[in-house]
Amino acid sequence: MKKLLMANLIMITLTNIAAGSVYAGWRPSETETAKGHDIDITQTLSAKTITDFKTHYSYLDIYFEKAYGYAVFPTVTKGGIGIGAAHGKGEVYEKGNYIGTADLVQVTLGLQFGGQQYSEIVFFKDKATLEDFKAGKLKLGAQASAIAATSGVSADAAYSEGVAIATLSKSGLMYEAAIGGQKFTFKPK
Repeated sequence: MKKLLMANLIMITLTNIAAGSVYAGWRPSETETAKGHDIDITQTLSAKTITDFKTHYSYLDIYFEKAYGYAVFPTVTKGGIGIGAAHGKGEVYEKGNYIGTADLVQVTLGLQFGGQQYSEIVFFKDKATLEDFKAGKLKLGAQASAIAATSGVSADAAYSEGVAIATLSKSGLMYEAAIGGQKFTFKPK
């Protein structure tokens, strides 16, 4: 039993470190029609983060093309020993235009030890989903957060309808078998 637990922890950690991921409760390549708009990004840290994601995952171009909006979190810092927490500050864009900032907070409970940093982009399929995010009504549950941190594209994991999440590991090592969700706070510019 201990060997199985250790093997699972190592597998989760290696997946976390080696691979970025997309949690797709919404898959724009399958059903959505394009409403083309140009992305005009003036914030350099967000622009660099977006460039990094596009460099590693060219398939994200369609998300930027078809999403009504998105939130870019250049650095999310996560750590824990039994109880864990994550925090990140980001910028929010509607149709490619900067509209404000956002804070990401996550608290987790369970078996965990270590720390890590990653970048995260949350895509909003439509205006209603972005409005929910801005009003503080969008919370990503434990399953969505786990998928965003540890696996590839998941078509059946539509825990947050209208939302797709991409993550890209920056640094760190974290052993984790924990439960917790992400909460966001929006501040208009």
